[in-house]
Amino acid sequence: MSATELSKLKRQQIVDALRRGTVPRQGLELFAVGMNRFEKAIDKELTSVEAGQGVFKAVRGDYGTGKTFFSRWLEHRALLRGFATAVVQISETDTPLYRMETVYRRALENLQTKEWEQGAFRSLIERWFYALEEEVLADGRIVETDTESLGKAVAELLEKRLASVSAIQPQFAAALRACHVARLAGDNATAEGLVGWLMAQPNVGADIKRRAGIKGEVDSLGAAGFFRGLLELLRQTGRKGLLLVLDECETIQRVRGDLREKSLNALRQLIDDLDGGRYPRLYVLITGTPAFFEGPQGVKRLPPLEQRLHVDFSGNPKFDSAQAPQLRLQPFDLERLAEVGRKVRDIYPAEHAPRIAERVDEEVIELLARGVTGKLGQKVGAAPRLFLRKLVGDLLDKVDEHDDYQPKRDFELVITTAEMTTEEREAAGVARSVDDIALDLGAPSDPSGEAR
Repeated sequence: MSATELSKLKRQQIVDALRRGTVPRQGLELFAVGMNRFEKAIDKELTSVEAGQGVFKAVRGDYGTGKTFFSRWLEHRALLRGFATAVVQISETDTPLYRMETVYRRALENLQTKEWEQGAFRSLIERWFYALEEEVLADGRIVETDTESLGKAVAELLEKRLASVSAIQPQFAAALRACHVARLAGDNATAEGLVGWLMAQPNVGADIKRRAGIKGEVDSLGAAGFFRGLLELLRQTGRKGLLLVLDECETIQRVRGDLREKSLNALRQLIDDLDGGRYPRLYVLITGTPAFFEGPQGVKRLPPLEQRLHVDFSGNPKFDSAQAPQLRLQPFDLERLAEVGRKVRDIYPAEHAPRIAERVDEEVIELLARGVTGKLGQKVGAAPRLFLRKLVGDLLDKVDEHDDYQPKRDFELVITTAEMTTEEREAAGVARSVDDIALDLGAPSDPSGEAR
């Protein structure tokens, strides 16, 4: 989707996030830059996933190199092709990588498709039940009003469709069958509770589980089988596959030693399971910092994992292969930063678009990029977030709202440590003290002090 095809509401949501200095949930692909070199390889991998293969990809980069941009760009590309997607933020406390049941639950909570941005799992189950019922009714032997016979027939068909999964994780099929029975009986509380259990949500009532003939909570081993059940459910509802993004895997380095080993081994096992065909139609993307892949507390601690992800990055980045199991992203330069600024300007839902185009021109955008970067120790990679926040909030907003606002005359860039992240403060060489930084976008003066 191009910027011109995007609704004004979607544009507003994107710009609102940038104004707050946060990452928009949708639309990053509209102002991502430098992704063209990955398109052919990524599309080839998505095609192999559609054919029933599993793919594992790692992306590395320092803060500001665009790991989030890359994952959202890939997510958008997968959605357009008919994939379901789920982005899971790995963390030491909320979502540790070694707890597969938690990763599975977060994936189900964040699951989306082209049709449903939220609640996709519940919607897919409803669609699947409906499709099974239609298939049974099309046979002509059962009428829709005979709910008991319909329920039994659908349950039998459900079992056939999940036969391979039932052999490994029978409770997945049992919960789905009981969910359908409850749905036909109008028992919404039981149906909803069973959907929650299928999502590995804790504290599902024992009476609800008893009705389905299931017990306990979904553990790490069970979650592996549940992932396979999810993939089959997606296939039968017309999805081409699942893109699972495990973001910020570098947090593994901060956990206790034994838990770090478990997390690294979980990644190694996942790669082997994908290669072994245990997760057909699953594309897994992990992101991490170079320290995670190269440092002593990361991938190198588990030699089998290091071997699987190893790529020789000693050469010129220009000649990196996009088909490698691990990709490295390069930091932004001023040219790319300005290009992002132009794209955001074009997305901006302006009431006075001609005024925006005239006053926030190439020169102003480039001066802003240089100004923000200069005050962050010339580290362009640390600048994108603040640059976009200032572009939206201090330039585009003011030009659009005020007819007499002239950026080259009236704008002064002020950055305080209060609005900086830790990485941005480090780049700027400041700690905790308030530090106001000013930049004049007006016409430069000659050495004599006279304006040119």
